[in-house]
This record gives sequence, structure tokens and C-alpha cells, in this order.
Amino acid sequence: MRRIAPTLGSLVTAGMLAFAAPGSAVAASGTLFLDDTAYENPSGCYPAPASPLRITNRTNEPAAVFALPNCTGLVIAVVESGQKLDSPAGVSVLIR
Repeated sequence: MRRIAPTLGSLVTAGMLAFAAPGSAVAASGTLFLDDTAYENPSGCYPAPASPLRITNRTNEPAAVFALPNCTGLVIAVVESGQKLDSPAGVSVLIR
């Protein structure tokens, strides 16, 4: 039981670093929809326009959903390419 928490913590940290690591200067290809707002070839952090947040990821990159503004705090969900998600707790979305 004691080994689960450190292992889970390591996995969460690794996931956060994957999104925080500097990437190429090229934005994601495609369209990211946050509610009814479309972002073509998005890159960076986007605020949630409303709650609950509806995300449709039609890009070639995963989008991380954060619990706090400015893509800070915990990643509460990851929306893979081609997926949709309704997130009542999502406050900002990061895509690279």
C-alpha cells in the first residue's frame, strides 16, 4: 500500500512534465473547440469560456484540462486527438 502513492505521484509528475516541457515552435494542426469557440492550429493555454466546459479535440495533439486558471494546478483530464469531453471542473486547457 505504501508503494502506490509514490508510484502514482511519479506518474502524475511525468505527465505534467510532458505538457510543461518546451516543444517545437509549431502549433497543433487542426481545430480545438472549447464550447462553441473554435481555435485553428492552437498552441498554448486557453481559458474555459463557460462551465461545464465542452472540449472537442480535432487536432493532432492531446489537450490537457486544468483545474485552475492559466493552466496551473492539477491536470484533471487529457483529451486525446479525435476525442470529446464535458468537464464540469475544467477551468483552462493547454495544447502544444
